[in-house]
Parts: sequence; structure tokens; C-alpha cells
Amino acid sequence: MSRFANKVVLVTGGGSGIGRSAALKFASEGASVVIGNRNEKLGQETVDLIEQSGGRASFYQTDVTKPENVKNLVEYTVETYGGLHAAFNNAGVDDPQAMTLDQTEATFDLMMTVNVKGVWYAMKSEIEHMLANGGGAIVNTSSIAGVTGFPGHAPYTASKHAVLGLTKTAALEYAQQGIRINAVCPGATETRLLDSLSGGDSATLKYMESLHPIGRLAKPHEIANTVVWLCSDDASFVLGQGVIIDGGFTAI
Repeated sequence: MSRFANKVVLVTGGGSGIGRSAALKFASEGASVVIGNRNEKLGQETVDLIEQSGGRASFYQTDVTKPENVKNLVEYTVETYGGLHAAFNNAGVDDPQAMTLDQTEATFDLMMTVNVKGVWYAMKSEIEHMLANGGGAIVNTSSIAGVTGFPGHAPYTASKHAVLGLTKTAALEYAQQGIRINAVCPGATETRLLDSLSGGDSATLKYMESLHPIGRLAKPHEIANTVVWLCSDDASFVLGQGVIIDGGFTAI
């Protein structure tokens, strides 16, 4: 398949998990991919994997909490490969489990700065370029916690609801200017973030599996496949959606 032949794609949080899987998938379909990631080692590993498979990729160390850094990432992408056709804004963090009364202001601020402002900063720079160059597609990472309550994770849940709000509003603002903006809302997925959340405890993982009617957790590539589809011309009439990929979690 070559849905992204001669196209350039940017992925934040591309050093592991869903971001890495999406980057690999984009590259396998012909895209030149720029990985924006705070951890240089992990980001470069993704680039190496793409290049070992015959693809084109570059790494740019990125802290999405710093607007100038994010702007420089987009500029680097355009300067290196000559454009920007699609972007997957995936960088994010989770909060420690605690009741709302016990969550700290520092945790709340971190969730909003990384998960919400990070997406906002990225969209601002991406949209600015896409407006000047005929459009494009953007996908943001929300969560099933963006469409339902999630006891014990109020700051994270609030941040992922906010990502959907940003997505839907920006999608409506730029729909007639050739830019499609959507989000994905994954269920529990086998990533480093999930390992951090569960502490590797098998009982916790079993419980999380039981919450999904499909009887298991998602694999990163299962989320990535939807991301890549949303950025492709195959999804040309999909706009302003939070696409739920949750093994039936929210169907209960």
C-alpha cells in the first residue's frame, strides 16, 4: 500500500506505544515521518526501525509543553521534507490514581500542560502551515476517559475531555479550508503508559482486561491503524470525530 507516497507526516510521542506503531505504519505506506519525542533514545529507536524497513524518518527532540519547541518541530519537518500533510498529536502523560480530593494542583497542571496545551500548541503550528499549503489531516489522542468518567483519575479525565473539545472546535473552524481534524479514543492499550499505571501488577491488568467485553487489552497497532486511516484520503468525509477504539468498553 502507498496511501502516503510523497507525503510527510509528523508524530509527537512517537518513541513508543501507539505513537511508534503509527509512525511505523505511516512509513510502511510511503510517508516520510518526523518523530517528535522528549526521550531522544526512544525517538531515535523508532527512526532506526523505520530506516531498517527501507523507510524515511528523522527525529527531532521535542517537549510539547514548550510552544517554541513545538513550532520548531513543525518548521524542521517542513524544511527537511518539503511539507506537512498529516500530523498525529499523541504525546501525553497519565496521573497517579487518587480520589479527586487527594489529587494535587501540580498533577492537575501537568495533565493540562502536556495533554491539552501540548495538543493545542501542535495544532496551532500545524494548522498555520496547512492553511498556507492546501490543507491536511490532523489526529489527536484522547481516550475513553475523554468520553466517560474515570474514578481515581480526575485530572487525566478532564484533560482528555478537553482534547475532544479542542478537536471538534478546530475541525469546525477549518473544515472548509481543506483541513480535517479528528481524535482517537483508545481503550486500555499495551503501552509503557499502561505499565506505569498498573505497576506491572497482574491482578490489575486482569481487572482492566475484564472491563473490555472483547476480553483483552488493545495492541498499539490496532489504534495506529485507525490513526493512519483517519489521516488518509479513505477517511475524506470524516471530520470532528472522537473515534472510540475500546473493545466494547463504552458499549456496556
